[in-house]
Amino acid sequence: MEVICSSSSVSVFVSPRNNLCFAPKVLPWNSLLVSSVKPQICNSISCVSLNSSNRLGAFNPNKQQNGSFFWLIRSFNKRFAFQHVVLFRRNGRLLTKLRNHTINLRKLVKSSEKLKDLFPVLFVRIVLGMMIFMAITIPVSKSPSWALTEENLLFLEAWRTIDRAYVDKSFNGQSWFRYRENALRNEPMNNREQTYAAIKKMLATLDDPFTRFLEPEKFKSLRSGTQGALTGVGLSIGYPTGNDGALSGLMVISASPGGPASRASIAPGDLILAIDDFSTETMDIYDAAERLQGAEGSEVQLKIQSGPEIKQLSLTRENISLNPVRSRVCETPGMGKGTSKIGYIKLTSFNQNASAAVKEAIETLRRDNVDAFVLDLRNNSGGLFPEGIEIARIWLNKGVIVYICDSRGVRDIYDTDGTNAIAASEPLAVLVNKGTASASEILAGALKDNKRAVLLGEPTFGKGKIQSVFELSDGSGLAVTVARYETPDHIDINKVGITPDHPLPASFPKDDDGFCGCIGDPASGCFLNKVGLFSR
Repeated sequence: MEVICSSSSVSVFVSPRNNLCFAPKVLPWNSLLVSSVKPQICNSISCVSLNSSNRLGAFNPNKQQNGSFFWLIRSFNKRFAFQHVVLFRRNGRLLTKLRNHTINLRKLVKSSEKLKDLFPVLFVRIVLGMMIFMAITIPVSKSPSWALTEENLLFLEAWRTIDRAYVDKSFNGQSWFRYRENALRNEPMNNREQTYAAIKKMLATLDDPFTRFLEPEKFKSLRSGTQGALTGVGLSIGYPTGNDGALSGLMVISASPGGPASRASIAPGDLILAIDDFSTETMDIYDAAERLQGAEGSEVQLKIQSGPEIKQLSLTRENISLNPVRSRVCETPGMGKGTSKIGYIKLTSFNQNASAAVKEAIETLRRDNVDAFVLDLRNNSGGLFPEGIEIARIWLNKGVIVYICDSRGVRDIYDTDGTNAIAASEPLAVLVNKGTASASEILAGALKDNKRAVLLGEPTFGKGKIQSVFELSDGSGLAVTVARYETPDHIDINKVGITPDHPLPASFPKDDDGFCGCIGDPASGCFLNKVGLFSR
């Protein structure tokens, strides 16, 4: 499965639904536990023992074994060969320092006879003894004296995941390595609750609302939300995209057709101000998703702002079996010859069945002799990034689908050579609105920039960040912003969205029944003929 996944929003049927994929499990960070009965100098490759008979003593020339300086070295070695001392430094830094000191000692040995002529023997012994003591004890004092606990290792596992995957390698302008060392020294991690708090505190320093820690239950819900079996009120939510900072709370991206929220007339762009009397002003989307979940038949209280109106709603949670695709044949007046047939496909989410369901719908519609297609992405808040790429390949003969970028520029390109194309020739129109987000925007941008489709509607949501989800060793997880994306024309749509080619009539319906009525009845107030659908 792909490691990179896009995310803009969270669907809260069962779980926050990002445009995500799940990365392979991250293995725990293993510590090196050292136990010894004699001093050792260790690096990542080898250990070298220090005792009274090797190394330091071995460096003395044979010709001076009976000299005063050799006596001093042997005496010092015997005194320093204590037990239960372990020297541990990564990258062999300590070995390098001792090697340098040994070279200097050789030079001192050669000049010791001259020193004896100038100074008393006792003075020479004292000076050289102090130099040897400093050369060895200074590195010893810098060695760690504690062992990593299980809780420390879980924290380090999360730290390392961010270090490897996070999009901003400046880590919001801080030293990521220094943060690790300070956290291990200062943050309490005596139990799992404290460790989780330390991880959340670490992620908060990134100032990225989409990079979040997920407790085991939240992580399990997030994974189940991509598999088509959803429970809740049928809402997809995200953060408000207003640039003036005036919006607070959480924004509704879309409401599942026929779900509890849709029946209560909750619409894209509405704000959720509170859930069960808990304000959403500082609530993240994962916490909101957890609060919106619950047992089938239970109720959740929502405070919703729709334009200037604020209303209190009580919604009953339901089990929703989510089929991502609905399709039907719509007839429209032909140009001088009877009627023509248009295949209408409504794609509601990008779960693991989406691309296969789109292919099946295309084949079914073709058997009904359609000669054009309409792909409706309105209120589709996203889902699995790989499914969005596969659906783009269904419609395209060739071309770039999306550029994946990080702080250093383009790092990956998703494209197609036409191998998987099954509907690359018929006229295609794509319907979008402000509830079209993330993977839906990737698909819409690819079809527009490759001149494969005409886009109709209103500007899309505007979420151009991409997340991957990583599972930690205890069953918890991290949703990490790993990149941003650009459309084939190198357009960064974050907080801007994709601008369609044409608007739709204000009264244009959002369901498939209404769509067929508008394009089939010239007397309808929302009538849009075939030329209006497929012409740029």
